[in-house]
Amino acid sequence: MKIYNSLTRKKEELIPITPGKIKMYTCGQTVYNDIHIGNARFYVAFDAIRRYLEYKGYEVDYVQNFTDIDDKLIQRAAEENTTVQALAEKYIARTLEDLKSLNVKPATHNPKATEEITEIIAMIEKLAASGNAYEKNGSVYFDTTTAPNYGKLSKKNIDDLLAGARVEVSKEKRNPSDFILWKPAKPGEPAWESPWGPGRPGWHIECSAMVKKYLGNEIDIHGGGSDLIFPHHENEIAQSEAANCCGYARIWMHSGMITSNHKKMSKSQGNFQTLREVAEKYPYDVIRFFLVSGHYRMPMELTDEVMGSAQQGLNRILTCRRNLSHAERNASDSGEVVNADQYIQAFEKAMDDDFNTADAVTAIYELVSLANKHMHSISKTVAEYLGKMIDDLCGHLGLFFIISFSRELQSSIHAHVRLSEHDPEVEALITARQAARTAKDFAESDRIRDQLTSMGIILEDTPTGPRWHRA
Repeated sequence: MKIYNSLTRKKEELIPITPGKIKMYTCGQTVYNDIHIGNARFYVAFDAIRRYLEYKGYEVDYVQNFTDIDDKLIQRAAEENTTVQALAEKYIARTLEDLKSLNVKPATHNPKATEEITEIIAMIEKLAASGNAYEKNGSVYFDTTTAPNYGKLSKKNIDDLLAGARVEVSKEKRNPSDFILWKPAKPGEPAWESPWGPGRPGWHIECSAMVKKYLGNEIDIHGGGSDLIFPHHENEIAQSEAANCCGYARIWMHSGMITSNHKKMSKSQGNFQTLREVAEKYPYDVIRFFLVSGHYRMPMELTDEVMGSAQQGLNRILTCRRNLSHAERNASDSGEVVNADQYIQAFEKAMDDDFNTADAVTAIYELVSLANKHMHSISKTVAEYLGKMIDDLCGHLGLFFIISFSRELQSSIHAHVRLSEHDPEVEALITARQAARTAKDFAESDRIRDQLTSMGIILEDTPTGPRWHRA
């Protein structure tokens, strides 16, 4: 399995620190608002990556934080006349609800910045003791001149990077590129006691402290959106390597942005749509299918046209799956033999090459085409084999319509049995309609179908016979 490493700018073989185990950390939300569709892209991308690693047999220890103390949280809490804690808890709960709706698996740990203050202060103290950090009027800054490889992730001139970046501006800094580790308290703001006086952590230090606490000094994979490369991830590397005296993350992975009118979608730009707003127009399973239909590193443009295509693609897979389930119950025992193992191989080849979900979806489409081509001639066993293969491949991408479909299928089967037992009139009408169709008495066939419709019966003609359920 090869993964594109943002640090080296090339694909590298995945070689875990501990054989059979993956330690992975991704930067989560600053919880002052609902997640937008761009945030959802990041969450779904790394969920698909995690799922595939687990499918390949790795034990994945997955940590994803919540930033619950920040200038934006303080400002938003003041606007809503509430506390920072109450605001954060509200949006953490809503974010977790959104992720569940997208079928994103819960992280192994979801640490919050405010619950890791002890670890954060300990790391800052260590950086200060080693000369990598300095205090000025209650603020503590990391001295970037003590990090010889500062800038190695972004691969750009630091002066250029500073322009327009999210970097604290202060005359207290020794160097323009220095960044804050601890902020002194302002009146009315949340604060914690520290060796430098009451204050709160800077943005970058929380992730380094959480990685150390939950995963250790060095991890296999660190991920996030591509907008975090500088300054956030660059600063994480500098402070973690200085504090731990070793490497920080072996592989850095960054997901591409969602664009709107070919511009990055973000809260700061004001051109974002929350996930919940998009879900008012499209079901969550369609949103997830759209998000995995592109390679995680590539930008994706959100339009009604592409969402409509995602809806059609998902319907195509689901229709095939329903027809295969019908064939499992109604096809003959001796039908055509079909081998589709090459589609598993194509799926794995795509995912082994930097988690290429776009090509993995193509493999599923090709499997569906094969199943549709042979739907009228396959045996029960082959129908079951193809259906399970679709379930498995879709499941590895977290396409949860399969779960919903399985529940629907069981309900349909149970309903079919109950109706057969307690509503012989329906079965008799279906039999009579089939006889009329065989005799080419299409007027009578249509009349019976209309009668069934008026009774609330939905009838579907398939290659293996009629299928019905109540509306």
